[in-house]
Amino acid sequence: MFHASDLRASGLFHMKWLRISTALAGMAVCGFVLAQVAPHAREAGAILAAQDDPVALSELKLDALLRHNDRLVQDNIEAALAAGDADLADSFVTLARERNIALPDDLLSRVTDAVKAENSTAHFAKRFATGLVTGNADDVASLSGTVAGDLFVFGDIRDVVREGKHLAMGEDTDRLVLSLAAAGLAVTAATYISVGGAAPVRAGLTLVKDARKLGRLGEGLAAWAGRSAREVVDAPMLRNAVASGSVLRPGQTVSAIKAAFRAEKAGALVRLGKDVTRVAGKTGTRGAMDTLRIAEGPKDVARAVRLAEAQGGKTRAIIKLLGRGALLLVGGAFDLAMWLFGAVVTLFGLLSSIKATTERLTQAWCDRRRARRLRRAQMAADAALANAAATA
Repeated sequence: MFHASDLRASGLFHMKWLRISTALAGMAVCGFVLAQVAPHAREAGAILAAQDDPVALSELKLDALLRHNDRLVQDNIEAALAAGDADLADSFVTLARERNIALPDDLLSRVTDAVKAENSTAHFAKRFATGLVTGNADDVASLSGTVAGDLFVFGDIRDVVREGKHLAMGEDTDRLVLSLAAAGLAVTAATYISVGGAAPVRAGLTLVKDARKLGRLGEGLAAWAGRSAREVVDAPMLRNAVASGSVLRPGQTVSAIKAAFRAEKAGALVRLGKDVTRVAGKTGTRGAMDTLRIAEGPKDVARAVRLAEAQGGKTRAIIKLLGRGALLLVGGAFDLAMWLFGAVVTLFGLLSSIKATTERLTQAWCDRRRARRLRRAQMAADAALANAAATA
């Protein structure tokens, strides 16, 4: 028969081991979850730490992107060749070479042939003439023609007179192109005075203007440039200059437009022009255009300078894959923070489970030792009583 004390001891024993089993199960579950969460949390922490460094940030994002798609680079090269963009295809080849990504030999040969054709003398001359006449640039050759036209004031006067006539006739007017052309005329004068010292600014402003005309200027950057242009141009004076201006009277037109330009307020536009030129110097004209398309303000362009100076020919491929995310942390910050929070909570749960398991195992061991001592004491007492009874 079981005594009540035996039943009570058995119940306590089962309850004790139930608590230990629960703690062990919690420790196992938390350990498993932490093993799944830790890689994501580590990646999230690295991205959050690199959010102010476009070079490190883009590398981390590229690692994650390329890890899940082995054919991503090859597919983008094929797409670039199909679109006639040999420069972008070559940028992806450079990226593949840097990251030891194998590419088919025939694909590499096609890229090489396309780059040679694009850099041929005939193609360069054709694009130069197109840039000179139309004022639109999308590669090095056409930009050279566009800058040449702007340096000889023909391009800027053409844009000012064209947009000015629209303004005078009440038609749709691109005031940003109008203001950038007016600013360009003033910078052109500074270029001549400084014997080319302001040429980088001139080229940068031309790229911004061309990006606007081609629809490749990001909305945020366009809004900022529009506000800056309005500050540096006296609208009434510019309107009067445009009304009397003509491509056939460049000297008179330039003098009238320059009078409407407030050089003392042009610092922000000048810095933008310099940064755009620095990006173009490392990535080419199309790389600068890609940057202007994704930039939401001058700070984005300044970040692109850091990226271009570090990544060089790979920059276009990186921007193609990551977009504005190559320059800064765009969205997803909450999700990244949640990965870190989840890892911290899970780690806390694991440590708590370890602590509870340790305490409960220690308590069980102490209770067992105490029970042994009590049994021995009881056995000694019973033996003493038996001896006393036998002696009596």
